[in-house]
Amino acid sequence: MSSLVKEDLAKRLFGPRRQRLHEFIEVEGAGAQRYYLCAAVTKSKEVEICMVKHWRVDREEKYEIVEKWFLKDLEMIDGKEADTDNPYFDMHFHKVYNMEAYSCASKYTFARTLNKLNATYLKKDFKIVNFDDTYLNDDSIWSSSNRDFLVVMRVCFYAFNLLCLSLCRLS
Repeated sequence: MSSLVKEDLAKRLFGPRRQRLHEFIEVEGAGAQRYYLCAAVTKSKEVEICMVKHWRVDREEKYEIVEKWFLKDLEMIDGKEADTDNPYFDMHFHKVYNMEAYSCASKYTFARTLNKLNATYLKKDFKIVNFDDTYLNDDSIWSSSNRDFLVVMRVCFYAFNLLCLSLCRLS
């Protein structure tokens, strides 16, 4: 479902603005509307972070950018508590914005994306605090990206090897 939403957001909202949507997560909002926190790159290679309101009129999906920031203005992203499974985080721009992601995993996905976009386009001193580094690094076996299948296969391979070794008799 989320890949369909991402495709729809990219086509209807970011495509006409000549931007490439890298990641989005659902965040808590008021009322029946849904809100997405999006990270996109403009044609001039600026990284935009925006809050998008999503609603439905009859059978048509509608999207509207209600808040927009630039990654270059982001001073810090605070995961609140690294040792608990919670979806809350703060983004520190000229003021602090409190966010509640749909899940803790989506919070980490968004932080990983911002970190990666910063490394690719800005290379600025960017603080990510109160996140567990094990899950924040993209090369970690626990990172949740499109390589989930490979991670599961690797874990199954190791488990199979352990099973074989435990069943083998040493002569």
